[in-house]
Amino acid sequence: MAIEKETKPPGHPHAAAAAMPATGAWALKRRLAADMRNVIELMVASEPAEEELERAAAALEILAYHLENQPKRTTLWGFAESANAGDVHAFFDRSPLIGHSNPLAPPLALEVRGERVHGTVRFGSAYEGPPGSLHGGFVAAAFDEVLGFAQSLGGNPGMTATLTVRYRKPTPLDTDLRFDAGVDRVDGRKTYASGKLYAGDTLLAEGEGLFIAVDVERFKALLEEAEQRAKDAG
Repeated sequence: MAIEKETKPPGHPHAAAAAMPATGAWALKRRLAADMRNVIELMVASEPAEEELERAAAALEILAYHLENQPKRTTLWGFAESANAGDVHAFFDRSPLIGHSNPLAPPLALEVRGERVHGTVRFGSAYEGPPGSLHGGFVAAAFDEVLGFAQSLGGNPGMTATLTVRYRKPTPLDTDLRFDAGVDRVDGRKTYASGKLYAGDTLLAEGEGLFIAVDVERFKALLEEAEQRAKDAG
């Protein structure tokens, strides 16, 4: 099967990637990530026979061998974290929380409604902490992403300075969850944001974050450093 050369989405990096039809290698990366999420969930949630585990491990070793011998990416495009983008329509497919091309992402879906950010997500067995419940670290990571997304609405991207999470109830796995978040106030380089996490009408957790705006030149320097490391590794 012929695979099209990877094409960056129009308007790179400020593109509404989640709503765009993926084509070529981009579409196949999303497909592969979705399949890998499924494998992870099935491995954690099931008890296969030894021969099935052996067969699965061998198949993954072959896959890893083929991917390991492919050209390494040396140019980073898009953003891996929404807080740093300064544009909520930027391209986040690499994100470990919302990225459709990253198998680590649940993925968390975010939507802007007026001045509020609404998020929906469903965490599977791979994210378990207490029995049948989401690990608290993933609750915090999700709040970091949601609040970071919210503070970027002002076009003044910042990095997380502090994050406070109050856990009200255990967050259930395999349940549709929703976030509601927004900016509380802006004080110079500081942006304060807060949000809540629900399952249905049940409040599960509350989060507050302080984000500090960083000069765009600092972001450019971080990007250049990351690209150089990628080139050196390749």
